[in-house]
Amino acid sequence: MKTSDSSLEERLRDPKSRRAAFPELINKFSEPLYWQIRRMVQNHDDTDDLLQNVFMKAWQSMDLFRGDAKLSTWLHKIAINEALTFIQNRQKRQMESLDSDESAAARAIEADEWFDGDEAALKLRRAVASLPAKQQLVFNMKYFDEMKYEEIAEITGTSVGALKTSYHLAVKKIEQFLEAD
Repeated sequence: MKTSDSSLEERLRDPKSRRAAFPELINKFSEPLYWQIRRMVQNHDDTDDLLQNVFMKAWQSMDLFRGDAKLSTWLHKIAINEALTFIQNRQKRQMESLDSDESAAARAIEADEWFDGDEAALKLRRAVASLPAKQQLVFNMKYFDEMKYEEIAEITGTSVGALKTSYHLAVKKIEQFLEAD
């Protein structure tokens, strides 16, 4: 597996083989990146748009990828930045319309035609949506993606200690949300 990753990385770095290798990158990383973004923005259509932006930015920035981090880490960073920018812009629009971010997130979850979970899953998604964006990110990566703190630290540029604290606070807030619900 490691060999195929390094082979893909080499082909992507070479301008002569990049165009042929890029669809392999898309096939390999679309699903994990989709779910990373989806848990942050909640909406399927927005997620698809953001995922497309991630791959466009990756393509445009391929010459800047030095290989200091794994390809997956680099792509996750791009995806997280895209999702956080989207969330910040959405929050600005909602503040202008005097809509609370939590109620808008809850409505988006309930209206999502792609959501197929049960009532418990819906409550958990609402609880996660009530968290601040950075706590949502850490919780999603640790709980749903089952990433190690070291991986999350590499992607987010945050210390492991700060991530553990953020995750602990997120879990406590989710517990309080679920108890109050």
